Amino acid sequence: MNENLLSSQDEEKNMSLVEHLGELRYRVVRAGLGIFVGMCFCWGFSEKLFNLIRKPIEPYLPDGGLVFTAPIDKFMAHIKISLVGGALLSSPFWLYHFWKFVSPALYKNEKRIAAGFVFFGTLQFALGIAFSYFIVLPMAFKFLMTFGGTIDKPMITIDHYLGFFTQTAIIFGLAFEMPVVISFMGLAGIVSQRFLREKRRYAVMVITATSAIAAPPDALSMVLLMVPLWFLYEISIFVVGVFERRKAGHLGN
Repeated sequence: MNENLLSSQDEEKNMSLVEHLGELRYRVVRAGLGIFVGMCFCWGFSEKLFNLIRKPIEPYLPDGGLVFTAPIDKFMAHIKISLVGGALLSSPFWLYHFWKFVSPALYKNEKRIAAGFVFFGTLQFALGIAFSYFIVLPMAFKFLMTFGGTIDKPMITIDHYLGFFTQTAIIFGLAFEMPVVISFMGLAGIVSQRFLREKRRYAVMVITATSAIAAPPDALSMVLLMVPLWFLYEISIFVVGVFERRKAGHLGN
């Protein structure tokens, strides 16, 4: 009888796992289709997107354009740009499917918190990309492309530039997630406002080391990453303190 009961419980567990895998497959396929549709849409504007991406370095190029060394390079660049643009354009759609997959496992109050973290996480990532595009890249190129005089002329390939552009944008996008991550850790009780204040000196050391490793290879980009990270760390201390006071207020009531 015990064996039959265990077998029944195992079967229910396996059925539950299969159902979860089926749901995951459904959400991944729908999210992938959304990204594909967004990619197809962006393909029609890939030239305009490419012009937008090229703009930070354009003033320092001899003829205003990048170069390519293989016949397929430019075509593949437009494919990559369309894919990234499609992923960004369809982000509300695939984030919705991500949310629908994880939300059944959450309680009502956890759903509100998780929804807030998804929203602010997306917002912070977009702010990081915008910061890199409008501030970091123009200042970095002004330093890098004019260093050592103007006699030497740059010949920047499409492939190298897109790699540099994408790496910088992702690094700053992820860096701007710091307040969201630390706030989540604060809600989970992993860190406290007091702990963050006491460890500020070590945090600054880690931020400096991270900026030196992750930023593009020049001192200006390192500083442009380090200063916002330090500022975001201070914001994280404030936000964790707000959550702690609200939590204490609820416990008091």
